[in-house]
Amino acid sequence: MPIEILPGLQLEDDELKVTYILASGPGGQNVNKVATAAQLRFDAVRSPALSDRIRTRLIELAGCRATQNGEIIITGRRFRTQQRNREDVIERLAELIRKAAHRPTFRVATRPGRAARQRRLDGKSHRAGIKRNRKVRLDD
Repeated sequence: MPIEILPGLQLEDDELKVTYILASGPGGQNVNKVATAAQLRFDAVRSPALSDRIRTRLIELAGCRATQNGEIIITGRRFRTQQRNREDVIERLAELIRKAAHRPTFRVATRPGRAARQRRLDGKSHRAGIKRNRKVRLDD
């Protein structure tokens, strides 16, 4: 069953490799016996669902979670069950892909107008006048 990331962007189940490893944390004595932590591996470089723009931004956003081969590894050990940890890592990957798909708005650098500069200078001189009036003057 495909995983819906965005409208028009779906990941197939066979693109995700989820393995289970031993986890620290809550679970009592059971934590040493049962592999409940989920480790998701997603090959971003070879994924047919991603465009080139999303792929490069995804690897950039993944940071140290991305390997040299372009594979993204996410480990989830927040919950006590395999199923909840599996859902958690898949949701975290989906959120990372959504972030990568979002186009940052292009900001055009502008300069402050003449009136804004004048208001700034007026405020500075007003404040300087207040401080100047605080001085104790000794008239001789």
